[in-house]
Amino acid sequence: MTATPLREQHCQPLKGKQHQLTLAHARELLSALDAWELGPGNADIRRQFRFPDFLHALAFVNALGYVAERENHHPDLELGWGRCLVRFSTHDVGGLSMNDFICAAKTDALHKG
Repeated sequence: MTATPLREQHCQPLKGKQHQLTLAHARELLSALDAWELGPGNADIRRQFRFPDFLHALAFVNALGYVAERENHHPDLELGWGRCLVRFSTHDVGGLSMNDFICAAKTDALHKG
C-alpha cells in the first residue's frame, strides 16, 4: 500500500464509535506513511518534522493549517525551533479514523514539497 490513495481522498464528517478504526487496520494504514507512529494508548498518530530553523517550521505549520481547514480535520501541533510535532486523532469517534490517515498523507506530501 502506498500513501497515494490516502493523499487523494478527502475527509468526511464522522461521529460515533462505528467509524473508529481497529488497531489492525490502523497499523496497516500506518505502514503506508513515512515515519508516523502510534501515540500512547494508540489514541493518535504522530510524526516529528525537522526544519533548518524556526521560520521554516512556522511556514510548515501555516501551510498545514490551510490543509487542515480545507479538509475540516485539525491536528494538534507543537512548534519549536526547527521542529514541529503533528498529532492526528478524531475526537468525534473516540480514537483513530480514516480522516487521520488521509491528513497524515497530505501532511507528508506538504513536507516533501
